[in-house]
Amino acid sequence: MSSKGKILVAMSGGVDSSVAAVLLQREGYEVTGVTLKLWGGPSDTGCCSVSDVTDARRVADHLGIEHHVFNFGDEFESHVVVPYVRSHASGLTPNPCIECNRYLKFDKLIRRANALGFDLIATGHHARIIECANGVRIGRGADSSKDQSYVLYMLNQQQLQQLKLPLGEMEKTEVREIAALMDLRVADKPDSQDVCFISNAKGSRRRFLEQRIDLTPAKVLDKDSRPVGEVDSLEMVTIGQRKGLGLSGQGAPKYAVDIDVEHATVTVGQRSELFCMATKVKDLCWVGEPYLVNVDVQTSAHGQTAPASVSSTVDWVEPHVKVAPGQSLVFYDGDLVVGSAIAT
Repeated sequence: MSSKGKILVAMSGGVDSSVAAVLLQREGYEVTGVTLKLWGGPSDTGCCSVSDVTDARRVADHLGIEHHVFNFGDEFESHVVVPYVRSHASGLTPNPCIECNRYLKFDKLIRRANALGFDLIATGHHARIIECANGVRIGRGADSSKDQSYVLYMLNQQQLQQLKLPLGEMEKTEVREIAALMDLRVADKPDSQDVCFISNAKGSRRRFLEQRIDLTPAKVLDKDSRPVGEVDSLEMVTIGQRKGLGLSGQGAPKYAVDIDVEHATVTVGQRSELFCMATKVKDLCWVGEPYLVNVDVQTSAHGQTAPASVSSTVDWVEPHVKVAPGQSLVFYDGDLVVGSAIAT
């Protein structure tokens, strides 16, 4: 059987990307696996540990396909790690997985694949590429509980034309069944959940940050600007946070509702004070024409959507929990990604 083309599959060492390689091989593609070496420091989670590279290589051997490792460590440092630290220092809540997708997995990897003569790349993301009248767009995966379209919102037409997402129409249970039938060692491997360059151990994020920046003590104020406590690190606080504010035993639970880096203060309030009717944004971008009617807006990778209209701000139909500055807001029309912005 003649090959449908040469495809480079990003294999993280997990079950999803492993099964993606299986499915593409069955379809008749000439499959080559690649694992990206992104983080050179200690890691026990995500897709950057030594064991993940080993798992990917063993799956490739089991499938009889070539496997390579691309070292993108310098680019990962400059495009993901440095902005992550800088964002924390500025009182923002970054999303490093989105930036990794933006600059490495779907930019540098595609350019490297093109240079090496591959026709396409593929990943194991649970999302779909949907043909529309004016091109192709990212859409939600069939398994709503595993949908990853939120972290792929930045993909442009050219990138989508060169991408295959073979798991988009599948439930996660189907993926694991295929892995088990193929006797893949990763069939029961847990999904990665956390930032890949931060250890799972308690306090690891703090240790990571304090090795790179000076952490700032801050006063905790109530809504009337009266001091009610202190935190030893402003950079470790995010909007909506309840624990770790040193306020236990002081009545009803309080939440961080505002962070002022310039004055080194955290303002706290009741949960009701976390809600707003509008979110200020930057980098507003539409896929095609702007929507003049409400869209469904998702503000975190696994969050629920809420209806809103979008102009220079995102105006919520109902009161919505404040979005931490630095987080992405992704706009949907049904299952289609139609736009995005960054909370400020």
